[in-house]
Amino acid sequence: MAAHLSYGRVNLNVLREAVRRELREFLDKCAGSKAIVWDEYLTGPFGLIAQYSLLKEHEVEKMFTLKGSRLPAADVKNIIFFVRPRLELMDIIAENVLSEDRRGPARDFHILFVPRRSLLCEQRLKDLGVLGSFIHREEYSLDLIPYDGDLLSMESEGAFKECYLESDQTSLYHAAKGLMTLQALYGTIPQIFGKGECARQVANMMIRMKREFTGSQNSIFPVFDNLLLLDRNVDLLSPLATQLTYEGLIDEIYGIQNSYVKLPPEKFAPKKQGDGGKDLPTEAKKLQLNSAEELYAEIRDKNFNAVGSVLSKKAKVISAAFEERHNAKTVGEIKQFVSQLPHMQAARGSLANHTSIAELIKDVTTSEDFFDKLTVEQEFMSGIDTDKVNSYIEDCIAQKHPLIKVLRLVCLQSVCNSGLKQKVLDYYKREILQTYGYEHILTLHNLEKAGLLKPQTGGRNNYPTIRKTLRLWMDDVNEQNPTDISYVYSGYAPLSVRLAQLLSRPGWRSIEEVLRILPGPHFEERQPLPTGLQKKRQPGENRVTLIFFLGGVTFAEIAALRFLSQLEDGGTEYVIATTKLINGASWLESLMEKPF
Repeated sequence: MAAHLSYGRVNLNVLREAVRRELREFLDKCAGSKAIVWDEYLTGPFGLIAQYSLLKEHEVEKMFTLKGSRLPAADVKNIIFFVRPRLELMDIIAENVLSEDRRGPARDFHILFVPRRSLLCEQRLKDLGVLGSFIHREEYSLDLIPYDGDLLSMESEGAFKECYLESDQTSLYHAAKGLMTLQALYGTIPQIFGKGECARQVANMMIRMKREFTGSQNSIFPVFDNLLLLDRNVDLLSPLATQLTYEGLIDEIYGIQNSYVKLPPEKFAPKKQGDGGKDLPTEAKKLQLNSAEELYAEIRDKNFNAVGSVLSKKAKVISAAFEERHNAKTVGEIKQFVSQLPHMQAARGSLANHTSIAELIKDVTTSEDFFDKLTVEQEFMSGIDTDKVNSYIEDCIAQKHPLIKVLRLVCLQSVCNSGLKQKVLDYYKREILQTYGYEHILTLHNLEKAGLLKPQTGGRNNYPTIRKTLRLWMDDVNEQNPTDISYVYSGYAPLSVRLAQLLSRPGWRSIEEVLRILPGPHFEERQPLPTGLQKKRQPGENRVTLIFFLGGVTFAEIAALRFLSQLEDGGTEYVIATTKLINGASWLESLMEKPF
């Protein structure tokens, strides 16, 4: 059991166990010894639901990464390909199968598509002459993967681009399927709210799927009270701003992949006396980050400026606990101290790791360039000088700073000004193409199509109205003991989370004008519950809202929602689902066209 998945109001271990059971059933269909050939992108998400030990119990003896030409030698009866339904992967599989056939004794081949089978892929395998080689061709609907006690992700890296640039609804269909799976396990969600075009489509798909399954009444008592579907393009601003929570900054600087982060090893080398630091490790330090670790659960969502004091307090508590050993006199006291030792040593190791990470982050956040960039971001978000060419951005381009940094700032300025004046936009585009290369013209086109970098239409800037009505900018932020969600960006309250907060109370009727300005429709649907399953809330019991971000969510937004969940009089606890966990850089990279 992954205990940290059952800490919250909704026990997400139920979902994890359901997908594990489905995996075991598939493996047992392929009787005998097995080798799994992995589509590399799937190994991270799979690691969160099934460790190697589970695979081993079901006779998996070897694991390989999907690569061209021949498979490594393996004395097994079954070879199973775990792949996403991508045409380019089918070509590699065909190459593997054909070279295996030439090698000698016949093997049984199987293919498991994640999350859906694809007729196009099967046709490609047929064209390549290998479709008949597969005994089992099945799909494994791994739509929503539990990342933490209140967090689910589809980890669909292309979802935003597919939805907003290519009008491809595949990931929306997977989102709707994932939500149907959740309802099968946790009961029908009585109310659905949504904002945005994609949100409307997902809700429609869910209603249609529910109609198709009319025969079976869901008799599970509902765990969720509401579902809020939010399009990422309703709030393009939050991912562009630099996240200032501890977890957000780890992701901004080092990138968190499937709850793991890789860090520079020198900060984590044990300091030995007199070795002069000769044998420093060269391999990156890999750490898992989730709420199973007590200290991380406490500091992850704090503003980074509040983390240092927590760490120093913890250090004092831990050293005082170790000092207790001198006071242990009787056998009973010594025995008690020894029984606490493993927990104390784990706490000391955890503290050492997070002190090192905090030092690494501090090196970045105290740099002059970080301060300059943050100052410009905060000026834009509070509405200062958004309508003219910014001198800091000009300097970044002239000094050829990373393109992604420049694009992020230019897009932020555009979003905070409801688009840029044509001459300002043309100037930025010209400077970017002349400095970084004309191959980036396609990327600029994508950013425009996604609404991130565009000319202002009708000469009207709606951002000030949105900012004031939704209180998106707060001048006096208490970073140590916050009273508002704006602490996660040290001043800016994420628009997406403010919408969730206002929906909870007093309701969206109070902000009708702003909802009309923001893109896409807003709507409400009710799903009738069978008699006897209506929820009677106890006095003081909070509602549970599942909020689904279509197109990605940042760790800062997640921290803001957790902050709302913990408010004494908040009235609502949130479980967060998304197509992908993103930050500004990874999000914009997904929209960049790779130069040929």
